Amino acid sequence: MAAIKPVRVAVLDLYNGVDNQGMRCIRNLVSESDGRYLNTPVTMQEFDVRSKAEVPDTDFDIYISSGGPGSPFDGEGSQWEYRYFKWMDALWDHNTNTTGSRKYVLSICHSFQLMSRHFDIADVVPRKSDSFGVLPVHLTEAGKADPLFSKLGRTFYAGDFREWQVLQPRMKSIQSLGASIMALEKIRPHIPLERAVMAMRISPEIVGTQFHPEADPVGMAHHFSQETQRNGIIQKHGLAKFEQIMKRLDDANYLQRTYDRFIPSFIQNAVANLRGEPETVF
Repeated sequence: MAAIKPVRVAVLDLYNGVDNQGMRCIRNLVSESDGRYLNTPVTMQEFDVRSKAEVPDTDFDIYISSGGPGSPFDGEGSQWEYRYFKWMDALWDHNTNTTGSRKYVLSICHSFQLMSRHFDIADVVPRKSDSFGVLPVHLTEAGKADPLFSKLGRTFYAGDFREWQVLQPRMKSIQSLGASIMALEKIRPHIPLERAVMAMRISPEIVGTQFHPEADPVGMAHHFSQETQRNGIIQKHGLAKFEQIMKRLDDANYLQRTYDRFIPSFIQNAVANLRGEPETVF
């Protein structure tokens, strides 16, 4: 019997050498998908985008681009940003012009902000104050009808850690791409500010999220319990915020549901489509 051709996953690390939990979580989720869907092997290769200007070619099947620290404008004029945007264009051109297998892309947080800049689909601006915690996210009508996002429920909870935000979506640009806004940030009726875009489907194959679908509640609880992390959160955000985060990490109805459903479903759909299972096509 012939060996099953593996699905190749490229993980783009945008953490710029900063210690983080996101890459650990992404590695775990991709590793757990190996052989899980249609008995298909899944292999993984990492690329250090910001520190080493490493960018994958178009020979992979699935691409997961991580979050990262700092401003989404830090790389303007740099070699790594030039290569990163060129990679985006190459995948878009492939999916637009090929009759063969598509390329599947998930852009998380910092990567979503870069994607929003590159496709000129919204403003990317600093927040007045950091968003930090396990917070509610609300699906739009498009999100409620989307097979991937609808798995999360109309309102779901996700890790939300950002100093920047995606605002003022440019609907003409969005419509010209065939894109749709999938989710918005928490409802704040007492604050007269526009709600940020939390997720967008750029195409049937390309998705961006401002929230962190890879956030692992067990790992995060352990990480935040470390003395340095705990003291830093309390100093910056207060004891009540710290206690709220830890309580929600311990409740499976909050972060665990998002961790269990989003990236596994994204990978499952990509594998099924790559293996010719039309009933799962988005």
